[in-house]
Amino acid sequence: MTNYYSSKLSSLNLQKCYEIAQPRVKQYLEAEIEFVLKHINLSDKVLELGCGYGRVLQKLIGKANKIVGIDTSQESIQLARELIKDNSLELYEMNAVNLEFTDGEFDVVLCIQNGISAFHVDKQKLIKEAVRVCRSEGKVLFSSYSDKFWEHRLEWFELQAEHGCIGEIDYDKTGNGVIVCKDGFRATTVLSDEFLSFTSGLNVVTEIVEVDNSSIFCVMGVR
Repeated sequence: MTNYYSSKLSSLNLQKCYEIAQPRVKQYLEAEIEFVLKHINLSDKVLELGCGYGRVLQKLIGKANKIVGIDTSQESIQLARELIKDNSLELYEMNAVNLEFTDGEFDVVLCIQNGISAFHVDKQKLIKEAVRVCRSEGKVLFSSYSDKFWEHRLEWFELQAEHGCIGEIDYDKTGNGVIVCKDGFRATTVLSDEFLSFTSGLNVVTEIVEVDNSSIFCVMGVR
């Protein structure tokens, strides 16, 4: 599935997914960013995992001292470089479960818009690696979809299928928070109790917050 995001659902195709989103989905996307911004200070160094073409990064410019984005798609990183011209931003092609950063390098680490599921990697390892590169008393924020948002989410994916961003939806296999396409694409979610399970044993204080009846945020305060 990583190849799916790198080869088909990246760069301009990924950008199109957000451009065609219906108003309720755009509200959800903005609500996520507003929530994130509440946890960022002007002096912070911020890392976004799975930054894509820079949709979220654009909103962080001027809100933090240094912003770093990583993604596995070289095309998405290149588009982000073209779209965002700012000295506070650094972009790297990198895998989120094998970060090439030192321990405690960042004040805030972000993985939002259901990246924890979309990356199709070991979720516990992903969170552990994000915590590793975050400083003591820093914040790590992950998000997934709320169950309350299912109808809007499915409608959005139907639009993406209609525009050729993803394959035709397989309705026989779609439901209960999972969207499956006939070309092999599969989108899942992470529930609150799963987030708590993934963070168990880590040196963090975990809080689960529902935002806008659309997102479930796992906010980790690093000890």
